[in-house]
Amino acid sequence: MTQRPSKHTVTENESSTGEESLQRGLSYRHIQLIAIGGAIGTGLFLGSAKTISLTGPSIVFVYAIIGIIIYFVLRAMGEILLSNPKYKSFTDFVSDILGTRAGFFVGWSYWFFWVTTGIADVLAITDYTHYWFPELPSFIPALIVIGALLALNLPSVKNFGEIEFWFSMVKIVSILALIAVGAVMVVFGFTSPDGTVASITHLWDRPGPSGNGVFIHGLTGFLGSFQIALFAFVGAELVGTAVAETKNPERTLPRAINAVPLRMVLFYVLPLSAILAVTPWDKLDLNMSPFVGMFSLAGVSIAASLINFVVLTSATSSANSGIFSTSRMVYGLAEDGNAPSFLKKLSKNGVPTNALYLTTVLLLFSLVMLAFGRELLEAFTVVTSVASIMGIFTWSMILVSYLVYRKKFPKRHEASQYKMPFGRTMSWVGLVFFALMIYALSLQPETGLALALSPIWFIGVELGYEVMVRRHARKRLLAESARAETK
Repeated sequence: MTQRPSKHTVTENESSTGEESLQRGLSYRHIQLIAIGGAIGTGLFLGSAKTISLTGPSIVFVYAIIGIIIYFVLRAMGEILLSNPKYKSFTDFVSDILGTRAGFFVGWSYWFFWVTTGIADVLAITDYTHYWFPELPSFIPALIVIGALLALNLPSVKNFGEIEFWFSMVKIVSILALIAVGAVMVVFGFTSPDGTVASITHLWDRPGPSGNGVFIHGLTGFLGSFQIALFAFVGAELVGTAVAETKNPERTLPRAINAVPLRMVLFYVLPLSAILAVTPWDKLDLNMSPFVGMFSLAGVSIAASLINFVVLTSATSSANSGIFSTSRMVYGLAEDGNAPSFLKKLSKNGVPTNALYLTTVLLLFSLVMLAFGRELLEAFTVVTSVASIMGIFTWSMILVSYLVYRKKFPKRHEASQYKMPFGRTMSWVGLVFFALMIYALSLQPETGLALALSPIWFIGVELGYEVMVRRHARKRLLAESARAETK
């Protein structure tokens, strides 16, 4: 079946400016903090102990490798987005370069990822709130956070930027504080209650079952940790969704992406190194956040409350990103005729209000999850794992789009002021890496089940696409018949 031409299509020599419908209310500081916040997941604060237990000090290499791959994904995305002013998000260029079917799949899959992630974040927020208010009914914090995020996002995109700016600042300050505390402990030879002296030598001198002090469980443990660490990076591509609402994207987008390598070192490599230097991998309490353990050793009596506040803001930040990205993604799909037309309604401030309401209604499904209890929550773990696979799918499609873009639009590539370094080579490296990650997902029971169920989603999307194509074909036939009757 022939695909409908994308409204974002341009010829090799065409220069399109077009009118922007969405409001350009995000400044450079907003886009930088959105990029930083997207790269710092809640898993760093809570789940890093489990990851370290699998791989030991080599966890530093795990995050570094993932960071490098994601950097090149963002460079590919950045070059293509800036090659055509009509592109408002990566879904637009996937539709233009790979066809409307591919754009339909990416748009709805990315939407599905953020909706399910947003619901999971609301559930997490209720759990974190119970740390301080254990008797509080779960639906109260859930309703409060959903209502607050809707109220803050409705007025303008600038509000979203401001919220993310301050949420990201909380995470950044926490990480920088941990690095500073760890450095002081190492310099002054801090001794833990169990007699362990803080030292950078702990990064290699504590052999594990494999007999190695860096790769404690050998290659198997090293590869197994990728599937946990990888999901902490989903959200880094959010800058590609926000570009349509960014002031001067030609300046702000490259600057945000170029800072990614430094951020990976600052927000993953250094804090994890500091934790392992003070508390060796074999001394970590797997039931406690390593951040809590570090501050507790430093004598911060309210360490647990501080970290609970940080992960609470981190989850709220993720839910905020979910509301923003799903509303913009659905708005773009509606503009292209791939979603109901009422979802492309904009407020006078350029905010897709109906799309925001849709996301809010779907987030209320978290109340159903809370009401049904543990069984449904366990099932939802599998669903969110499927959603994480959507993240890998999105990144892979960005790289595939780049490879086709280089072949299809060589003049646009040559004219680009923001070329992806080692473009074709690193695109293939990234695709091979993501294929390995899919294989890694098959090794664990929960993620393996999610992997087995994920084709159901793609079959559903394909059916939806066929329905949309037939609907558009019917409309064209009716329009042609009407024109013929008037002649």
